[in-house]
Amino acid sequence: MKLCLALLPALFCVSLSAFADDDKPTINVDLQTRVSYLNDRVDNEIRHDASDFKGEYLLLMVSGQINDRISYLWRQRLNKKIDKDDKFDATDWVYVNYKADANWSFAAGKQVAMVGGYEYDRSPIDIYLASEFWNNVAPFQFGASASYTTTNGKSCFTAQVTQSLFHTPSRNDMLAYHLHWAGNYGWFNSLYSLNMIEYSPKHFISYIALGNKFNVGNASLELDLMNRAASHQTFFLKDCSVMARLDYRPISHLGLFGKFIYDVNRTDTDADMCVHSDTELTAFGGGVEYYPTKGNPDVRLGLSVSHSTGTNSNPSGTMLSNQTIVRLGFIAKLHLLKWKSK
Repeated sequence: MKLCLALLPALFCVSLSAFADDDKPTINVDLQTRVSYLNDRVDNEIRHDASDFKGEYLLLMVSGQINDRISYLWRQRLNKKIDKDDKFDATDWVYVNYKADANWSFAAGKQVAMVGGYEYDRSPIDIYLASEFWNNVAPFQFGASASYTTTNGKSCFTAQVTQSLFHTPSRNDMLAYHLHWAGNYGWFNSLYSLNMIEYSPKHFISYIALGNKFNVGNASLELDLMNRAASHQTFFLKDCSVMARLDYRPISHLGLFGKFIYDVNRTDTDADMCVHSDTELTAFGGGVEYYPTKGNPDVRLGLSVSHSTGTNSNPSGTMLSNQTIVRLGFIAKLHLLKWKSK
């Protein structure tokens, strides 16, 4: 899905104390947008249909709590048409979370399918260069989850059942099963998952997704390793992705970043519907972000340059061989309302 993103799986694990210390209702309303100018070239020839000014995202987010046990989250894409055959297509997530005690919580509704990795976890507004996997996965699905957060708050383990990420209108009953670990240990954070996703009736593709984040001073490195496998193929490294992003904040008003991506599928099956068989792509890029409001990243200007090369066997794929994209973008995350009942 071209407009997906993957988002924040750890939302399921957040204690309701983040909303309030008592049982009074709260509500938070945010609006996020990104507007960009793109220059997209293949073999140094400009792609006129892919270049020009673009309003890429306009997201309305509503969150809060009903009491100290029940919270809710909703994100709607205001720049995406509502499909008459799928009224929730423009809704990224809308679900209710119930906190049973200090450790256990349960959620149900339309959620982010719990796949590991920091690229998958980022809001789409914050991504300038994305893997072929990210561009084709459909992360928002109806389902239910149960989460256990350790007493020290450093780890959250989630089990989740959702609709398949590859379900179709004629086969809405296909399912996916997810086990996820979110760890926060200061210098090292993790977003790991094991996933089994039904891609056709009673046929599954499995993911092992290992998202690692290393923090040192004003720098951080995100390193995602994903292996995908189904029946009748070699399990490891034939169908996989590597995504790495390095961020550095030299001063409060300025951020630098670089990214590397490698997607490959050397299998002879059609099980992987995100990175097609006979695909091998490499992409790299970098950029700079300027934060004009005292270093607050909620409002920023970003300039990025990326280049991809290789073979994409998906005729509807996003990444192309010998493609260079220059993007100048303006991002705003506006906090419109924060209310708490007295």
